[in-house]
Amino acid sequence: MQTMANQCEMCDKMFNDSEELKLHMIVHTGEKPYKCKLCDKMCNRIGDLKVHMRIHTGEKPFKCELCYKMFNQSGNLKVHMRKHTGEKPYKCLLCDKMFKHNGSLEVHMSVHIAEKPFECEVCDKKFSLSRSLKLHMRIHTGEQPYKCEVCHKMFNQSGNLKMHMMMHTGEKPHKCEICNKMFSQKGNLKHHKMLHTGEKPFKCEVCHTKFSDNGSLKLHMSIHSGKKPFKCEVCYAMFSRSGHVKRHMRIHSGHKQYQCKLCDKMFKQSGNLKLHQRIHTGEKPYLCVVCHKMFSQSGHLKLHMRIHTGEKSYKCKACDKMFNKYQNLKLHTRTHTGEKPYKCEVCDKTFTQKGNLKLHTRMHTGEKMLKCEVCDKMFSRYEHLKLHMRTHTGEKPFKCEVCNKMFSMSGHLKRHMRVHTGDKQYKCKNCDKMFKHSGNLKRHIRIHTGEKPYQCIVCDKMFSQSGNFKLHMRIHTEENPFK
Repeated sequence: MQTMANQCEMCDKMFNDSEELKLHMIVHTGEKPYKCKLCDKMCNRIGDLKVHMRIHTGEKPFKCELCYKMFNQSGNLKVHMRKHTGEKPYKCLLCDKMFKHNGSLEVHMSVHIAEKPFECEVCDKKFSLSRSLKLHMRIHTGEQPYKCEVCHKMFNQSGNLKMHMMMHTGEKPHKCEICNKMFSQKGNLKHHKMLHTGEKPFKCEVCHTKFSDNGSLKLHMSIHSGKKPFKCEVCYAMFSRSGHVKRHMRIHSGHKQYQCKLCDKMFKQSGNLKLHQRIHTGEKPYLCVVCHKMFSQSGHLKLHMRIHTGEKSYKCKACDKMFNKYQNLKLHTRTHTGEKPYKCEVCDKTFTQKGNLKLHTRMHTGEKMLKCEVCDKMFSRYEHLKLHMRTHTGEKPFKCEVCNKMFSMSGHLKRHMRVHTGDKQYKCKNCDKMFKHSGNLKRHIRIHTGEKPYQCIVCDKMFSQSGNFKLHMRIHTEENPFK
């Protein structure tokens, strides 16, 4: 029976007996007489200490009968059951929105209440909830009261420890209904779903670029502010993000800490390893909503989408030509600057593109990786093999509109058209002689330079033209094609 004798003088709450009142008073006095022998945590009730000990013992006596997940507190099981029942018992009195947890409702209320009465004494940041301030203070104090019993890593929030534990257990309770990919965190699943929907709710007010998460938008804003507060102590390069400095430092150290378990390849960045692993798994999580083509990287999807949109956002300052990829613009500008940064170590010939150098080196090595399935002829380039196949198929897809002659290659048609136009656009700078074809000019220039790039490996005789070299080789092989 509740009597005035069992009433709390601090808050006027009534209790059935003096023992309940005595336990309640600890709330006001802050007294915590019960101490954990393992971690020195203090509790104000023996029951709280008992529940706390389950963190150390791993005891989880409460089981969900639907998914068999175990819990160390009955209250946690009760809250968990709302996932299955869909129950949302906490209602916002201002907008009628429902919530599963009281804490979620409290956080939501800050949307309506602009007032932030809780102020940090260190940095003056204000909060609408006292517990938000309490958590924030751990940034300044460095307090990390939650410890992982597996790897001993410390955390300042219990939720962060809970998410971290999934790394050890491998638990991924959140499943994407579109591609069946599993996630350890609900937020990661939500972010992942935006890959499928293309949703980008966060917009930059300066350049209108859209982002799928607020964090990416915040990082993007440093481009506009120009703020680069993070400095490399080795070369003094400045960065807008601390993570960029950390990654940049690996250039100086050469450290590659991330290893692929399948092929042992090492990487400087975890993101690069993650992308690389998709080569082994074949995973392509990025879907084009127009043609349903799948991609392993978001950047590849973004570039692909320009095929559908026709977007060409990169402009050459020299000739105003537009490109849909920055890399294509970069390569194109070399036609204006004459830059050829890739040099052949054998003959010192330089190239504008790394791929062209790679193909060129096959001339020296004799490497021919691509084989014609009809005649077994080998080729160093796929496009050469493709063109060669037309000799077997007889395909001639290019037609002269003047005389209806057909050609197997567009270049052959282009050269043929000069028969009709009489156009000679290639001029020798030494003698002003004009040529219809660049190849003819190139061969002609060798008369002036004396260059003879074709050498007989039998007698070392040199030739300026490949045709003359081939004819000469028949002397040694005794081949007579006209017999």
